Amino acid sequence: MAMTPERVQDAADLLYDAWTRGEVIDALPGPVRPATREEGYAIQARLEARSAKPLYGWKIAATGKAGQQHINVDGPLAGRLLAERVVDSGGSVPESPNRMRVAEVEFAFRMGRDLAPRDVPFTVDEVLDAVATLHAAIEIPDSRYEDFTTVGAPQLIADDACAHYFVCAEATGADWRALDLVAHRVLGRVEGRYEREGSGAAVLGDPRVALAWLANELRALGITLSRGQTVTTGTCFKPLELEPGDVVVADLGVIGRASVRFA
Repeated sequence: MAMTPERVQDAADLLYDAWTRGEVIDALPGPVRPATREEGYAIQARLEARSAKPLYGWKIAATGKAGQQHINVDGPLAGRLLAERVVDSGGSVPESPNRMRVAEVEFAFRMGRDLAPRDVPFTVDEVLDAVATLHAAIEIPDSRYEDFTTVGAPQLIADDACAHYFVCAEATGADWRALDLVAHRVLGRVEGRYEREGSGAAVLGDPRVALAWLANELRALGITLSRGQTVTTGTCFKPLELEPGDVVVADLGVIGRASVRFA
């Protein structure tokens, strides 16, 4: 059954209401359940329309094989970062239900010019040429589904690819274009409890490749990746499990540090 504009809106309203109330649903009801990735993105776009501010940027979910297997998808998913859900580095994530209760340490790129849709895919070099700055970042995902591992890619995309909160540090002053981001050492620390280490190799093999994937995913949907938007490219290692009161630090060495406290 085709997704009419009314059904797309109904699905988006169900997900947004669950998000704002801190509730979960089993799945989207049959008549408003997306059957394709494109229908999932159409629902997701209506979530953006509920924001009172310009879109902050984009996230990429499932950039590693383990993450893809965990949620039973065969490739990455794009989601929108809503400006109301962005927390300053050093700040606190508001107290709210979060069933995932994890934080992900990531590379985030801020665009310096638009990449408008076109017929030919963007190359990695073309996308990098459009980037202004690189940042250390922390993504705090969550889902509006009771069991997000079973609903499938279209419904996960509709659910904003499990976006929730996002933390971004100041732009690095280092010459990041000269760095080997694949081998670049990345640390994630839950203060006083434990830390993990990884690298950019976990992010589709290279965070720059992940960024180009996002640009081309939007291109195929007819969406411009706009100047000023931030793209966070996916976790560099197994997400950090959290408890209330934890302070998480993302340490990307010369690229910078982001931190956040969880109420």
